[in-house]
Amino acid sequence: MVAIVILAAGLQALAMAVDEGRFHARRPMPRWERLGHPLDTATVAACYAWLLVAPHTEGALGAYAALAVFSCVFVTKDERVHTRLCTSAEHWLHSVLFILHPIVLAAFAWAWWTGHPFLVAAQLSLTMAFGTYQIVRWNFGRVI
Repeated sequence: MVAIVILAAGLQALAMAVDEGRFHARRPMPRWERLGHPLDTATVAACYAWLLVAPHTEGALGAYAALAVFSCVFVTKDERVHTRLCTSAEHWLHSVLFILHPIVLAAFAWAWWTGHPFLVAAQLSLTMAFGTYQIVRWNFGRVI
């Protein structure tokens, strides 16, 4: 099952890399998107951070589920505006990301619940690094 967690996270990372490298790099990134995407990442980081500080209880798992549902809904916020900016290929990739999002969040809930906090900590670190990249790359003159 650990391999499934890693596979799901890897697929999501690959899809995000394509979104960043192929689509975001080739079209203008409006201010709302340059700010909104790091906020999306922050909702995911909050989920993982919760798992690292929460007691190992069903109540904590329920709180995580609430955070995860919020994140899943929050990341869809830009799609109405994306209809004007994105190609059909980018829309398709977003749909893949929307499918992977709850799967990855559920996989890390399993990792936490079954005693694999290192996986959660590693994913939180990678997520925070990606969020930092997004902030710097898209808000400071595309310096990277």
